[in-house]
Amino acid sequence: MPQHTQDWQVRLHLSEEEGTTKARAVLDIGGTAVTGQGVARRNPHDRDIPEIGDELAAGRAMNDLAQKLLTIARTDIEGLSHPGP
Repeated sequence: MPQHTQDWQVRLHLSEEEGTTKARAVLDIGGTAVTGQGVARRNPHDRDIPEIGDELAAGRAMNDLAQKLLTIARTDIEGLSHPGP
């Protein structure tokens, strides 16, 4: 039985402006890009530690990406279970 192996790569883009960090995670799955978004906002009273904003925003973007990927898989499974006319 042939073994199925793939190598998927996620590109993670981070930007920070005035206490708000935004992240965009992009996964290319066979010519289709799935994108997750994440945001982290620093409380004005907290110390400015950019790494924390990066971690929060990136984690949220990856979580959003994971949820979208699971939705795609569920849709594909339903398509197999309920073939069209």
